[in-house]
Amino acid sequence: MYGIGLEAYEEAMVQIRVFFMSAAALLMAVEFAGAGSAALPDGAYEVVSRLELPHVERWAVDQITKICIMGSERPDAVPIPVLSANNPFAECAAANFVARGASVEYDIVCPGRASATAHARYMIAPAGFTGRVAMVMAAKNMTMTEVVRGRRLGNCD
Repeated sequence: MYGIGLEAYEEAMVQIRVFFMSAAALLMAVEFAGAGSAALPDGAYEVVSRLELPHVERWAVDQITKICIMGSERPDAVPIPVLSANNPFAECAAANFVARGASVEYDIVCPGRASATAHARYMIAPAGFTGRVAMVMAAKNMTMTEVVRGRRLGNCD
C-alpha cells in the first residue's frame, strides 16, 4: 500500500491510540484541578435562607443569619447547617458526600426510626455559596426546601 506493511501500520495505530489516551487523561486532570475546590473555607458567613413549602410560595420569607462554619468539628458533621426554625437536623450527620468541581452534595441522616431526612446540594465559590436543602419530615410526611446563599465575612470571632 504506501510502502508500509500491515504490522507496522497496526503498531503505529497502537502508538497513536496510546498518545491520545494519555493526552485525554492529562487534560481531564488539568480540568479537574482548575475547576475550583469544593471545600468551603472555614469562617464567618452571613446566610440568607428561605423555607419554601409546596403550594405556599407567597409566604416564603428571607431570614438572615450569621454563622461560623468550621469543617474540623467532627468528621460526619453537616458542613452547612439547616437554618430553618424548628428543624430536627441539629443532631444529624452527613452521609454520601460527593464533590464535583465546585459542587457539593450530601444526605443528612438523623438517628432513630421514622426520622427526618434531607439532601443538600451547594455550589461553592471563594466568597460564599448557594444551595438548596430538600427536607422530608418523615413522621409528618411533609416536604419542604430551604434555599440559601451565604457570603463569607472573614474569620470566626
